[in-house]
Amino acid sequence: MPKIKHTAQKDSAVSSAHAALGTGSDDTDVPRRPFKRVTCRSPPQPRSWSDGSDFEDELAAEERVEYIAVRKTVPKPGTRKPSYMPSPPPEQPASDARLCYWLYASGSEAGVGVHGASGQHQEMEAERARAPAHKAAATGGEFCCVGTWGGGTGKPARRGWRAPAAEVVVVALLATMALLVLAFGAGGARGLLPSSLQGVQFVRKPVHATSPVRAAADRDKPASSPRRDQDDRLLGGLLSPAFDEQSCRSRYASPSLYRRPSRFRPSPYLAARLRRYEARHRRCGPGTPLFEEAVERLRSGRNAARSECQYAVWTPFNGLGNRMLALASTFLYALLTDRVLLVHAPQEFDGLFCEPFPGSSWTLPAGFPIADFDGIFTMLSPTSYKNMKKAGAINGGDHVNVTAETLPAYVFLDLIQSYTDAAFCEADQRVLAKFNWMVVKSDVYFATAFFLMPAYRRELARLFPEKEAAFHHLARYLFHPSNDVWGIIRQFHEAYLAGADERVGLQVRVFPELPVPFETMYGQIMRCSEQEGLLPKVARQDAAAPSPDGGKMKLTSILVTSLSPEYYERIRGVYHANRTESGGYVAVHQPSHDGAQHTEARGHNQRALAEIYLLSFCDRIVTTAVSTFGYVAHGLAGVRPWVLLRAPAPETPAEPACVRSLTVEPCMQAAPRQMCGAAKGSDIGALASYVRHCEDVHGGVKLFS
Repeated sequence: MPKIKHTAQKDSAVSSAHAALGTGSDDTDVPRRPFKRVTCRSPPQPRSWSDGSDFEDELAAEERVEYIAVRKTVPKPGTRKPSYMPSPPPEQPASDARLCYWLYASGSEAGVGVHGASGQHQEMEAERARAPAHKAAATGGEFCCVGTWGGGTGKPARRGWRAPAAEVVVVALLATMALLVLAFGAGGARGLLPSSLQGVQFVRKPVHATSPVRAAADRDKPASSPRRDQDDRLLGGLLSPAFDEQSCRSRYASPSLYRRPSRFRPSPYLAARLRRYEARHRRCGPGTPLFEEAVERLRSGRNAARSECQYAVWTPFNGLGNRMLALASTFLYALLTDRVLLVHAPQEFDGLFCEPFPGSSWTLPAGFPIADFDGIFTMLSPTSYKNMKKAGAINGGDHVNVTAETLPAYVFLDLIQSYTDAAFCEADQRVLAKFNWMVVKSDVYFATAFFLMPAYRRELARLFPEKEAAFHHLARYLFHPSNDVWGIIRQFHEAYLAGADERVGLQVRVFPELPVPFETMYGQIMRCSEQEGLLPKVARQDAAAPSPDGGKMKLTSILVTSLSPEYYERIRGVYHANRTESGGYVAVHQPSHDGAQHTEARGHNQRALAEIYLLSFCDRIVTTAVSTFGYVAHGLAGVRPWVLLRAPAPETPAEPACVRSLTVEPCMQAAPRQMCGAAKGSDIGALASYVRHCEDVHGGVKLFS
C-alpha cells in the first residue's frame, strides 16, 4: 500500500534556526563554531484545569517566560566533574555568557532565536507582529538558549555545560545591580554591566501561527507541554506506564491519531481501581502459585470456600464487534466482583490485541482443564446457571442456604441475546459470587444492566461519573491492537487520512436478515448527508467555479468501511466527475471489501479491527443501525454518531434517513425483559433517568449522562 511522506514543520524550523545561527555576525574572519542540538529538558509545570475544558485553547491564550542568565565557568584542571553534568563545549572562553529561558508556549522544537544586533532584534519583533497571538500554537515547554558571545560580536551562544552554582552568582549579581539602579538611576545602569553580559539580548521567542492543516508527523505527535504529553499518553491516568512501548506500539501512540483529545476524563477513582485490579491480576494470574492451586481444584471438580482468587473466563461468540462489547462488559463485571478476567482465545482471535495488564497475561494457558469451549458451553449445557435454576439444582432466592462446597466447580453464565434475564437479580448475584470459576459467553453489551442494579449503583457512580463514557473508558483501557494490526492502521492513516482538513467516516452494513437493495441504501446515505450536511455538496453544472478562500483548498477525506465495494465506487465517482460548491477537494477511500463476514479467519478479523480504529479517528462518524462494528468505533472515539436507521422492509426507505445519537454509549440490544425489584410490566427504559431506549433498537437500552 503506498505511503505518503509528509514534511514535518519542525524540519523547516531547524533549517531557519541553522540559517539564523550562520548569519548576522559582523566578525566574518572568526570561524563559525558548529551548532550542536541537545534535548531541551522541562521540569513538571504546575497546572490545573477543569474536566471537559479544551486544554489547547487555554494554552494558546497564555505564554509563560522565565528569564535566567547563566555565566559559564570552566572547572579547574584536576577537579572531578559531577556525573550528571555534560562535558563543556570545546574552545569556549571562561567569560562567555548565555541567555537561557523557559518558554511554555513555543513555536517549534528547533526555533532558537539569535539576536546580537539591533537589526536582528527588529526582525524578530516584525516576525512576532506577523504571528497573531490568538493563532499561536501551544507546543510544549523546552529549555532553550539564545544570545551572543562576549561583548556583542553576534556569535550565537551554544547550549552546553554549566557549573551548578552559576545561578547563585548571577542572582546575587542581579540583586546588586537592581540596588545600584535604584541608587543611581536607570541611565547609568548600562555602564555597570560586565562586558560579557552587555551583548546579551533578553528576547522572547516568537510563537508562530500554525496552519489548520498540519503535516502527518506533527499530527501523530501533537505539540503540547511535557505534562500534557504524559497525560495524553496515559489517557489521563487510565493506562499504566509500566509497559514496554515496543512490545505494543499502539498502547501509547493511538491517542495521538485522534484529531482532538477526548472530552471524557477518567475519574481518579477509576484509575485507582484499575491499578488495584492490575495488582490482583499479577497475584492471581496465569503462572502464579495461586492460579495453579485454583486450576487443581477445578480439575478435581471441587468448588472451595473462601478462595483468595476467583476467575471470570470469557469465551468469544459472534462477530468482532460483538466480541469486543461482550469482553468489555465481562471485564467490568470482574472489576465489580473482584474477579480476575481470563480470555479463551481461539486461533482467529489470537494475536489481535496486546496484553492489557502489566506483568501478567489474560490468556488461558495451554493445558487448561476445559478445552472444548464450543462444545460444552451451549444453551443446553447443564452447567448453565439458567439451566441449574430450571432444574432446581440452585434456588436463586435461597442464597443463604447455598454453600460454596455444595456447588459445582464452575458455572456457565449464558448471556447471549435471548438469555439476558438469568443473572441480573441481586439474589442471583449472591449465589454466583460463591463460584470460584465462571465462564461468560455473550454477544451483547450487557454492562448497561449493572447500572440498573442497586447493589452496584454506588460503585458505578464513582467509577463513571459521566455514565455515557463507561464503554469509552473500558475500551480505551482494554483494547490495544497488536503490532501487526497497528502497522496496517498507521500505514493507511498516514497515506490517506493524516493530511486531510476533515475526515468523515461512513460505515455501511447490510444484514442478511434484512437485505436492503443497493440503490435503496445508497439513497438513504445521500438523504442523510443532505439532511445533516455531512458530505461536501456537489455544485450544479451551470454554477460558476468558486474562488478558494485565502488561496487554500480544503481537503475532505471520506473513509468508507463496508463489506461491499459498491458504495465506495459510487461516492468516489460522484466527486470525481463533479466539483464541490466550496471548491475543495474530496478523496474517497476504502481499506478493504471482503464481501462477507468471516469471523473464523484471523486475517479478516485483523482488517476489521484496523477499520474500526480508522473509523474512530474520523471527525464525524456515520454508522448503520444495529451494527456492533459501528458501536465500537464511535465508542472508542468518544463521539456521538449519526445513525442510519433500519428500514421497515427491504424495499421501503427508512424515514427519517438518520438521526444523531444523544449518547456515546453502545446499545444493549437484548435488555432483560424485567429487572428484579421493578414492577411487573414496567418499562426498563424508564427505570432510571440515565437509561433510555436506543435510537436503532427500541427494545434495547443505553446509558446517558
